[in-house]
Amino acid sequence: MPDSRVLVVDDHPILRHGIAELVQHEPGFEVCAEAGNATEALEQLARHPIDLAIVDLSLAGLSGIDLLKTLRTKHPAVRTLVMSMHDETLYAERALRAGARGYVMKQEATRQILTALRHIRDGEIWLSERMRQRLLSRIADAPAVPPRPGTDLTLLTDRELEVFRLIGRGLKTGEIARELHRSVNTVEAHRAAIKRKFAISTGAELARLAFQAFEGDA
Repeated sequence: MPDSRVLVVDDHPILRHGIAELVQHEPGFEVCAEAGNATEALEQLARHPIDLAIVDLSLAGLSGIDLLKTLRTKHPAVRTLVMSMHDETLYAERALRAGARGYVMKQEATRQILTALRHIRDGEIWLSERMRQRLLSRIADAPAVPPRPGTDLTLLTDRELEVFRLIGRGLKTGEIARELHRSVNTVEAHRAAIKRKFAISTGAELARLAFQAFEGDA
């Protein structure tokens, strides 16, 4: 069986190279490309035949979630594993809906990433035991009691969640626009939609809620 060809996408060079080295030394895998953002990833996919992609969600410009959706449309044969610092309870299900085949927290990557890659290569889905149980419980308990306003992040679109996360990091509207390569008006529209969905009226409330939701999320 030929080695599976792997692309590693992460905007931190040291971490990206470390993951590439880890995967490269594992029998059955060959790291044939690396990328620091989504644009570079798509360029590498145009140059190299890729079987598996390890994708970080926090990418400048086109986000990791957007990249997953693009891969699902333009490169459906590529199986993707998300490796992210973001809490899997907030992002894993979104990543799967966007096209990922697995989700690994960066804090646990060195222990789990090779196991996850093998499962994904073999056509399976990889999630932590905690996340699997969470999803199964949600199915078993449906229909659930609707959460109180301001507590259910599933109400947000993928882009709204990204804006909400950056608000929680203390970024202002202009800074968020630059981070996401979007216009200030677009970011303001997302902020308004978030406030409407969470039934809050002020920017201060929005900032407080965002900080609480993503406390500890660097």
